[in-house]
Amino acid sequence: MQQRNLRITILAVLLTILGGILPAGAADDPVVSVARILSGTFRGSTPGNDLRLDLRSIATDLQHLNDFFFECAGKYQGENVRRQGVIRLETQGRDVYLNYIPHFDATVTSFSPQATRFTESEANAACGLTLSPRGDGFAGETPGSGCAQAMRGALGKWTVEIEPGSFRIREAKSGETLRFKRAGK
Repeated sequence: MQQRNLRITILAVLLTILGGILPAGAADDPVVSVARILSGTFRGSTPGNDLRLDLRSIATDLQHLNDFFFECAGKYQGENVRRQGVIRLETQGRDVYLNYIPHFDATVTSFSPQATRFTESEANAACGLTLSPRGDGFAGETPGSGCAQAMRGALGKWTVEIEPGSFRIREAKSGETLRFKRAGK
């Protein structure tokens, strides 16, 4: 088992290093497109949004080469925020299913042995949405209150729009909007 995990880790590192070199047809793969857009560091760009988001590739298994460890830290409207978890991307035809599985233990990092292991409550709190191609990027909507536990307090439906260099999250009913701009790869 350890030998297999070592091989997966080595493969993931090599794929990360060689990220710009894709096999034929991979450029048309919507998961690869979404992964490229999301990979890196983003900073909040709307008033009161002093959040920093880091999305880094993480080795889970050979079927999920575009999984990310997600970390959100900073302040939103004066309140301290710290969230972390794993984002898994899966192909659904021309769409991409994005599943966020939170880690409620703030000590878990992308380097922790528990980074890809979840408690029952974390697994049950997972939140997903389907992203469909739109313009230069993708867009989707959360399923209402189903994400409230995963995203602590994110009640209602939220729209998500991602494009190269930025993304936007907007609460459908109130219009509350959080914008993020790429700060680094």
